Amino acid sequence: MTSTIRRAAIGALALTSTAALLAGCAASGGDDADGGVTITVAIDAGLEQEARDNFDARVEAFEKDNPDITVEAQEYTWTAPTFTTDLAGGTLPDVFTIPFTDGRGLIANEQIADVSELVAKLPYADRFNPNVAQAGQADDGSQWAIPIAAYGQGLHYNRTLFEAAGLDPDAPPTTWDEVREAAKAISEATGEAGYATMTSGNTGGWILTTLVNAFGGRTENADATAPTLDSDPAVAEALEYLHELRWADNSMGSNFLYDWGTINQDFAAGRIGMYVSGGGNYGNLVTQNELNPDDYGLTVLPLEGDDPGLLGGGTLAAVSPKADESAQAAAVKWIDFYYLAKLADEDTVVETAELADSLGQPVGAPELPIFDASQYEEYQAWIAPSVNVPVEQMAPYTDAIFDQPLVAEPRVATQDVYALLDTVVQSVLTDENADIAALLADAQSQADALYAKAGS
Repeated sequence: MTSTIRRAAIGALALTSTAALLAGCAASGGDDADGGVTITVAIDAGLEQEARDNFDARVEAFEKDNPDITVEAQEYTWTAPTFTTDLAGGTLPDVFTIPFTDGRGLIANEQIADVSELVAKLPYADRFNPNVAQAGQADDGSQWAIPIAAYGQGLHYNRTLFEAAGLDPDAPPTTWDEVREAAKAISEATGEAGYATMTSGNTGGWILTTLVNAFGGRTENADATAPTLDSDPAVAEALEYLHELRWADNSMGSNFLYDWGTINQDFAAGRIGMYVSGGGNYGNLVTQNELNPDDYGLTVLPLEGDDPGLLGGGTLAAVSPKADESAQAAAVKWIDFYYLAKLADEDTVVETAELADSLGQPVGAPELPIFDASQYEEYQAWIAPSVNVPVEQMAPYTDAIFDQPLVAEPRVATQDVYALLDTVVQSVLTDENADIAALLADAQSQADALYAKAGS
């Protein structure tokens, strides 16, 4: 590769990362007069010039390898309202990204192209992590949409605070009772919050839903037609658990208005012993919050109850149903090249890891793998010379993540319901006498209205 193309590998990583954490129009792709095919592909809106240059370099490299395919960029950022409008109007690019929560519904309604036969021909088609691949599968198991990035929640913990409290940082909690015991020990020994949780900017609802899933419950019924905030006992159980940490144990500190950014800041500063967030958060903590790598530990969430699961999500790459047969084939080639090669092709993986390391970016931090354990092991071997993170301190997560069943985020009015639950969590943490049943009944009533509106 030239230096421009090599640098573009990192640009592709940045673009994919933006799509993964979310959650001009052009005609649909088709044959050109000269026998070639033109496809439109999604690119984030408002990119800085360097990122756009990186993207253009990737396009140039792809077109060089596929001279019969022309790639045209179309600005696109998924949001629920705009996506619905663009889908109905047929103005989506030929290749676009969607969150895991949308995959099955779009497939059932045949609103994306069935590219499963093309996907099946990819060299790693049978190596997707089944917990991840299901988000883009039809009922018969055929892969209509391709997973390109995924996350599963993790329990982040401060090894230094663990040691100060007489706890073994190499043996983090494996049950929620042990989490509570460790939080109390940390708080009593250090004066810092043993356990903290997000509560604002819709993150309170996000993390509460995570706990509910881990306790074996759900906040939405199986067919996504109604919320279950006041009928699933695990919702109240999760809130009661937080209430006990806060009021009985006094182990949650004094900040009860954390959002994603501020809880990262305090964790990196050594003011929090444990908190729940996406398992791939290490890079943000180091590059944005100056976390001391020696302090960091990561483990999986305890899963308890009758039907527990790990709340996770991610991004699928899909193809427009308006794309003709040749455009669909070109689209899958692009998805393979742009999104998956940096995970599945040894040369591209090595180039990307070497460049990231040279730029001081974390290499080797865990994320929920989109491929199976054997391919993940190959990937780890390829990047091993460039790994610059304390992987042994994350082993409690990476050693167990494949065994945790993934639960998708609620599908209807997701962010609006999270916002409702923000206030519930805040009330429980700021009012010792908060009536959990009444709070959930009120939230249920408001959520019912949101579901009714979504279904009308």
